[in-house]
This record gives sequence, C-alpha cells and structure tokens, in this order.
Amino acid sequence: MSNTNAVVVLITAANHDEAARLAEQLVGSRLAACVQILPQIESVYRWQGTMRRDPEILLLVKTLASKFEELERAVRALHSYEIPEIIALPVIAGALSYLDWLSAEVGPTDDLA
Repeated sequence: MSNTNAVVVLITAANHDEAARLAEQLVGSRLAACVQILPQIESVYRWQGTMRRDPEILLLVKTLASKFEELERAVRALHSYEIPEIIALPVIAGALSYLDWLSAEVGPTDDLA
C-alpha cells in the first residue's frame, strides 16, 4: 500500500451510450487511466422542487487529483445534464504497481509518492 493523490471520480449518465462516449473521451484524452461503466442504477433526488426517481449509469473514473479540473471541463462539455454529478473521492492507499500504472496512463506528474 502507498499514500496517493489518486482519486476515483463518480459520474452518472443518462444512458449507456452517453456513459460509453464519456469513458472513451476521458481515457482517450489521458484524463483517466480507466473508467468502469456500471449497469443501470436508480437515483432518487430532488430537481427543481420535484422528487425524481430515474435510471442512470454510473461511471467510476480512476485518475489523479491534478487532472480533476480538466476532467470536469471535458465532462461538462459532453454531458447531457444541466448539472452533471462529478464527484472525486480520494484513494487513501493502493497497490503501488496499480498506482504507478495509473500515473503513467494519465501523463507525467509528481502526484504519486
């Protein structure tokens, strides 16, 4: 295990096509090392004063904290939602070999160590 500046970013999408498009863009532009697309989830939330219950797709995006702002801009540019969920959670420890791979995939940085 190692302390890290890696993060997992949670993003919800309206459907699988949108989720796949986001995942390919993020990995293709080296803003993420890996994106997992989880099948349909159900979200319960309040939007514009109304309680909503909608199916969504959840993306788990593995990246570095230093890439978050650029990743957020890319997601906002492509996303169909007015206010997409884009939440980064810190990775407090992980296998060093995985963290090294993650760092190498998102480009040169001093964020891991």
